[in-house]
Amino acid sequence: MKVSVEDQSSVKKVMHIEVPEKDVTNALNDAYKTLKQTAKIKGFRPGKAPRSVLERLYKKDVQADVTGKLIQDAYIDALKETRLKVVGSPTVDPPELEAGHAYHFDAAVEIQPEIADIDFTSLKLKQTRYEASDEELDLQLKMMQKNLAKREPIDEARPAREGDFVQLDYEGFQDGKPFEETQKMENFVIRLGDAHISGDFDKGIEGMNAGDEKKITVTFADEYFNKKLAGQTIDFKVTLKDIRKEVLPEIDDELAKQLGPFSSLDEVKDKIRENLTQGYEKRAEQEVNEQIFSQILERTEFEVPDVMVQYELDAIIADAERSFSYHNKTFEEAGISKESLAEKYRDTAVKQVQRQLILGKIIQQEEMALTDEALEAGYAEMAKTYNQPVDVIKGMYQSSSDKLELFKHALLEKQAIKIIMERNEIESVEPEKAASEDAQ
Repeated sequence: MKVSVEDQSSVKKVMHIEVPEKDVTNALNDAYKTLKQTAKIKGFRPGKAPRSVLERLYKKDVQADVTGKLIQDAYIDALKETRLKVVGSPTVDPPELEAGHAYHFDAAVEIQPEIADIDFTSLKLKQTRYEASDEELDLQLKMMQKNLAKREPIDEARPAREGDFVQLDYEGFQDGKPFEETQKMENFVIRLGDAHISGDFDKGIEGMNAGDEKKITVTFADEYFNKKLAGQTIDFKVTLKDIRKEVLPEIDDELAKQLGPFSSLDEVKDKIRENLTQGYEKRAEQEVNEQIFSQILERTEFEVPDVMVQYELDAIIADAERSFSYHNKTFEEAGISKESLAEKYRDTAVKQVQRQLILGKIIQQEEMALTDEALEAGYAEMAKTYNQPVDVIKGMYQSSSDKLELFKHALLEKQAIKIIMERNEIESVEPEKAASEDAQ
């Protein structure tokens, strides 16, 4: 076999591969020999049909099978010979196979970029000192209070107003005909003022009494989240069936007992403050991480393989689909396309790949290896995060070698970030100063 590599860029290569005529002939002979034993051809006993008959009946299929096998085997051998660090699958446009001739084909591939040793010292890093305020604590309490609110009948008959929960039937029409995206709904409940459908829709219901029917015309904004409704004018036929008011519980010890294993409001406040503090710590850490990679990228130049970016985009879109599915929605219902998401998150995917490549280089550069103790600590941390026994977490990762290797690499990436932070001074700053410097 002969192979040569054509450079199209630092990460895009084309392998020109030649399979010797002898290998082509042997592969065809083996294929017809196998076919001869299994083919059922009228007029011939099993295994007795001559090759000329087999070629006349099965040549196209045999050549397709042999071509695929030759390409697969030659490609693997070419990777071993060239030692290219290929990411993703090759692109091959296979030419027709000719008996008695060598077989030539090209395989377009992308490889991991060669990255020079990275200087990750002398970075200018700032970590913001966030503190949970009393205002944030009160806001969290009010959200909890709202989650425990009751919907009770209004004291006396009156028109619906903002803040009320209303039960209604509705159907949307356009030019007098039912509109697909606003099909008939019965006993639908919304809170007036939340603009669940549209602010104008809510305003149209305000002032109605239980039992009233009304036509409400709504023109949806061009940027409305459901693209099938964006810019459309819809006539809604609405019947208001019930009006209820929201009754909030008192924020006291009794409320605390409804929220979980708490005996007093002070315990709830302590837990809220703890959660807010943990959230701020993660935020501050993430901000430092962003500074690290931004500054390293200014010092390091390398091309990012398109296939790695596409992997990240596919993962982002898959996560979004799972999130929509969890809420019983689809992209189509929300007027979202995979193409629009890919365009929106392409820069995010590129940054993710750059981050992976930088950390991979530092792990290699520092000759890092994961110890058994670090792996056990990683299992324990995951168990705590997901509130699961350590053995369950271990079983989940150890059930698949791919999952386990990804988990180990993620732990090494965390260690690499820790090394970067340890080798740089990190200035602690107040939020106001950090915001001012970011603006500059």
